[in-house]
Amino acid sequence: MHIRAVSLDELPVLQDIERAAGQCFRDVGMPEIAEDEPLPLGELARYHHTGLAWVVADDADAPVAYLIADRVDGNLHVEQVSVHPDSARRGVGRLLLDRLAAHARSEGAPALTLTTFTQVPWNAPYYARCGFQLMEDSRLTPGLRKIREREAAHGLDRWPRACMCQAL
Repeated sequence: MHIRAVSLDELPVLQDIERAAGQCFRDVGMPEIAEDEPLPLGELARYHHTGLAWVVADDADAPVAYLIADRVDGNLHVEQVSVHPDSARRGVGRLLLDRLAAHARSEGAPALTLTTFTQVPWNAPYYARCGFQLMEDSRLTPGLRKIREREAAHGLDRWPRACMCQAL
């Protein structure tokens, strides 16, 4: 497996990966998350154009996981990281996070941030094992506050959710 930039013709594959990865939320009583539609192709294309979209590809060069990020308040923010269930539990997500961290360092960004569910094992506990720390609400930057407001408006606050940060 190797990491590379996503190509425009692969954007529908990213949607398929996200749909497949989301199904595990059914097992933890979050069917609404499993049924949530992935980002539209136009939005995914924006990440491609900003150079903040990567895939992990298998030996046939087919994407099995992806990460998209935004620049938020001087940091790089993980907007989405999804791993197809057939490739889960093999360190693929961590490879993508490490790639983003290397990119952030090359840009001089001091940290990575993300938002996540706190009580889902492959969310906050996983990110903590990858070096992220929970952020107190009082430490949120204006951009992170806006992200959390959008998430709340989308109904994600039905379950405990928080921001996390990894200093680089």
